Amino acid sequence: MKILGIIPARYASTRFPAKAMHIIEGKTMVQRVLERSLKASTLTNVVVATDHEIIFNHIKALAQTPIMTQESHPSGTDRCQEALQQAEKLFGVKYDFVLNIQGDEPFIRPAQINALCEALSVDTELATLIKKISSEEELSDPNEVKITMNTAQEALYFSRNIIPYLHKHKRETWLQNYDFYKHVGMYAYRADILEKITKLSVSSLEEMESLEQLRWLENGFKIKLVKTDIDSFCVDVIEDLNRMDLKAFLEEE
Repeated sequence: MKILGIIPARYASTRFPAKAMHIIEGKTMVQRVLERSLKASTLTNVVVATDHEIIFNHIKALAQTPIMTQESHPSGTDRCQEALQQAEKLFGVKYDFVLNIQGDEPFIRPAQINALCEALSVDTELATLIKKISSEEELSDPNEVKITMNTAQEALYFSRNIIPYLHKHKRETWLQNYDFYKHVGMYAYRADILEKITKLSVSSLEEMESLEQLRWLENGFKIKLVKTDIDSFCVDVIEDLNRMDLKAFLEEE
């Protein structure tokens, strides 16, 4: 199975300008994502898909593969579709799956990537990681996207709210009475499905929750869920780095 790892890396960011080029202990954020992704044994190739010459030239200087994409893409998924088309020509490979690796998760572990890739099969349309929620803080945080699933471990719904609602239990005991799961932000797309979902219009549920994956569910696509014990740490604003134990993360390398 041929799997292309794509790291979308925009230069502009309202909340954290030039985030991809921010230096973390001597290396840029995008470089840290790239280096960790290259350690994953399941990926056939890894590229950085960007919209800016500064990032493009930076990746090239690292002797790795950058792909220049349009600036106008509304999401990382759309950027991945254009990057896939360019990568297939560049490497002369027909990929079965694309892995969208978040460019603002500088401490992603290769084991996370491998776990998601190893769960893929020819009948998988889309797949993503989930992790059991262990604290009340996580459960109540609208930035931690909650998930419900069917018996085949496919997504039923994603929400910023707490789902499901435990009608028969007191609110303070919910974590003791049910296994809640949160989304860990990395997607695998089967190549033909990636092309299809980028042609879909914004859906009503997506608009309400600001969650792109709801567009796919509303249109009947199946999202396979893969459980992991490894958490992810997304850097939305510079303050997020101050809350991380950088020493512990760097010792993993």
